[in-house]
Amino acid sequence: MAAIEPMEQFLIHKVVDFPLIPVPVLGHIDLSITNSVLFMLIAAGLLCLFFVAAAKRELVPGRMQAVAEMLYGMVDNVLTGGIIGDRGRPFLPIVFTLFMLIAILNLLGLTPGGFTVTSQLAITGTLAVMTFLIVLAVGFARNGLGFFKLFWPAGMHPAMSAFLMIIELISFLIRPFTLALRLFGNMLGGHVVVYIFAAFVVNLAIFGLNGFGLNTLGLLGSGLSFAMVLALTALDLVIAIIQAFVWAALTCVYLNEVVNLDHGH
Repeated sequence: MAAIEPMEQFLIHKVVDFPLIPVPVLGHIDLSITNSVLFMLIAAGLLCLFFVAAAKRELVPGRMQAVAEMLYGMVDNVLTGGIIGDRGRPFLPIVFTLFMLIAILNLLGLTPGGFTVTSQLAITGTLAVMTFLIVLAVGFARNGLGFFKLFWPAGMHPAMSAFLMIIELISFLIRPFTLALRLFGNMLGGHVVVYIFAAFVVNLAIFGLNGFGLNTLGLLGSGLSFAMVLALTALDLVIAIIQAFVWAALTCVYLNEVVNLDHGH
C-alpha cells in the first residue's frame, strides 16, 4: 500500500514565479502567485461575479438575486440586527463581507483540485487580527477611554474588580488566537480525515484486486471507505458554511460589547 501523506494537500507552492523586487529597507519582496494566492483571487472573482449577477434589482427576483437577498437578510436580521440591535446596521457590510469571503474560501477547498486557503494559520490569523482591530477601532471611536469600562466589573469590591479586570483583559486579548485557531483547526482536521479515507479507497481496492481469498475483503473495505468519504465530504460542506457563520456571529458579539457598552454598564 502506498504511503499516506495527508499534509501534502496543504503545502504552499508557486503557480506563477515572478522575479524578486528590491525594496529599500525591506530587502527583496517575492510577489509570485502561489496556490494560496491563486485561490484567494478565484474567491474574490467568484464573489464579484456573483454580486454582479445578483444586482439586477428585478421586480421578480431571479435565482442569483434571491440567494443574495436571502444571505444578506440572514446576516442583517440574525447577526447584526439580532446580536447588536439597532446600532448594528452600520456594521452590516463588514460582517456580510467576512461571512461571504470565509464561506467561499471554505467551499473552494472542497472542489476537486481545490486548495483550502483557510487551512493556513497565516490566513486565519490575518483575518482574526483584522477583525480584532476593527473591534478596537470601533470601541475607542465610540467610547474613548470609556472603552476600558468593558474590563471593569461594576458593583464589586475594588480589589475583586481589579483581579477580574486582569482576567477579562486576558480573555479579550486572546480572542484573535481563538478565532484563528477555530477556523484553522476545523478546516485542517476535516480535510485530513477525508484524505485518509480517500487513500484507503484506492489502496484497499488495489489490495483486493491483486489477491485472492481474504485479500478480496479489501474491496469491502474500499467500499466502506468510499461511503465514509461521501459522508465526511457532506459534513465538511456543512461545516464550511457553519464556520463562516460562527466567525460572523462572534464578530457581532465582539462589536456588540463595544457598541452597546453604555447600555451594559
